[in-house]
Amino acid sequence: MQADLFFSSRRSPVICLNGCVASSQPLASIIGLEILKRGGNAADAAVAVAATLNVTEPTSTGLGGDAFCLFYDAATKQVRGLNGSGKSPKAQTLDLMEGRGFSQSNPPPNCHALNVTVPGAAACWCDTVTLFGSKKLSLADLLQPAIDLAQDGFPVAEITAHMWATNTESLRAAGRELGEDLLINNQPPTHGQVMTNPNLARTFQELALHGKMGLYEGRIAQAVVDVVQEHGGVMSLDDLKNHVTTEITPIYTDYKRVRVWEIPPNSQGMAALIALNILENVPIKDLGHNSANYLHTLVESLKLSMTDTMHFSTDPDKLNVPVEGLLSKDYALQRVQFIQKDKAMSVCEPGIPTGSDTVYFTVVDREGNACSFVNSNYMGFGTGLVPQNCGFSLQNRGANFSLDATHVNCIGPEKRPYHTIIPAMLTDPVSGRLLGSFGVMGGFMQPQGHVQVLLNMLEFGMSPQRALDAPRAFVQYDQA
Repeated sequence: MQADLFFSSRRSPVICLNGCVASSQPLASIIGLEILKRGGNAADAAVAVAATLNVTEPTSTGLGGDAFCLFYDAATKQVRGLNGSGKSPKAQTLDLMEGRGFSQSNPPPNCHALNVTVPGAAACWCDTVTLFGSKKLSLADLLQPAIDLAQDGFPVAEITAHMWATNTESLRAAGRELGEDLLINNQPPTHGQVMTNPNLARTFQELALHGKMGLYEGRIAQAVVDVVQEHGGVMSLDDLKNHVTTEITPIYTDYKRVRVWEIPPNSQGMAALIALNILENVPIKDLGHNSANYLHTLVESLKLSMTDTMHFSTDPDKLNVPVEGLLSKDYALQRVQFIQKDKAMSVCEPGIPTGSDTVYFTVVDREGNACSFVNSNYMGFGTGLVPQNCGFSLQNRGANFSLDATHVNCIGPEKRPYHTIIPAMLTDPVSGRLLGSFGVMGGFMQPQGHVQVLLNMLEFGMSPQRALDAPRAFVQYDQA
C-alpha cells in the first residue's frame, strides 16, 4: 500500500502486538485494553467497552437499546454471531396502531412510546460473556469500570456534548421529568463538564449481581413498563421476561479472495453483500477512486441492494427471507444488468431471487480472537423515555416498522423490526484466518459504508485508516 494520501488526514494506522481496541471514546478504549491486560479476551473487553460507552455516550447507545455481535474464535477459525435485538410488545398489532389514528403516511412520532421495542442490549452483553468470554473475569468484573465512571464522573467529549445538546428536547418533553437523570440542572452537559450518573451505576450493579434477570425482571423491568405505559405504549412485564438473545449463523460472500461476514435478517447486513456481489462483475479499479463513473456504478449498485433489502428483510421467525437466493452470484449477474453506464435508475424495483445514532467498536486480543460489536438506541436518546432511577433511555427502534399491511416489515406482535446496525468481519475463505473486524456508524449508511471501505482497501490498496477517512457516497432510500 502506498503512503501518499488522496486526501487530508491527521491519523495514521495504529499497529498493535498484543491486542487492540477501537471505539469512538478514548475512555472506553482504555478500559477495554485494561480488561485485555487482566486476562480477558476480545468478548470480555467488548462488553466492558459497551458498558463504558453507555456511560459516556448515552445519546447513542446503552441498556435501553439493542446490540449485535460477531465473534471470531481463533482456535476454531469460526465466526459466530448474536442477534441482540428486541421484539415489539405482544399487544402491539396493526389494528391497535390504526385504532389510535396511525398509518403508513402518519406514523407515531419518533419519540412515541409505541416505538419502544424490548431493549436487547443487556441480554446480548450477558450472552456474549457466557458464550464467548474467557471465563477468567466475571460480568461484575467487566461492568465495574463503567460503574466507577458513572459514580465518579467523566469529562464529556466535544462531539458527545454536541449530540447531547441536539437531542435534549426528547428528555425534556412534557411529563418526562425522569429525563433529568441524563441532564445537569435540567441542562445538557457541556464540553469538558464532569457528568455523573449514579442511577446507571446502580442499574449496572443489579445487572452484575443478577445477570439478565437484573434487567428483564424485578425493579428495572417494572420501571421500564411503567414509563412506557404512562406515555401510551403497551409493553408488559411478560414482554421483557420472555426476551432472549438469538445465536445466529452469520451470512457471507466472497469478494476478491476475501470472505465478508455480516449479520442476517432482521438486520440489513445482506445489503452490503448484495452490493459487493453486483460490483464484482464490474472493473471497479479501472474506473478510478471516487471518479464520476465509479460513483455512478457504486450508487446504482447500492440502489439495487438497498431496494432488495428493504423489500425482503424482516424477522425470519415471522416470514421466510430468501437470503441464499439474494446472495447468489447468479442473482448478482441478473441485477448488474440494470446498471447503465450513462443513465441513473429513476425507479428501482426489487428482484426475484431463487431459492442514526449508534456506536460501533471492535476488539482483537493477543490470541487472535476478535469481537465486532454494535450497540444502539437508534435515534438520539431513542424515545427519550427514562425508566425511574435507572439512568438510561429507551430506544425507538420500532420506528423502523412499516404500517403497510402488505409489507414484510409490517408491525406485528412479538416481532423484531428491520434493523440498521451491523457489525462485520473479514476472513480468508481458504484458511479461515482473520483478516479484519470492522464496521461503521450511521443508520442506513452502514451497509453502504461497509461496501465503500472494503472497495477502498481491496480495489484501491488503501490502509484501513485511509479507507475509513476517505469521502463516501450515501444513497437515501425512500421507504415510502
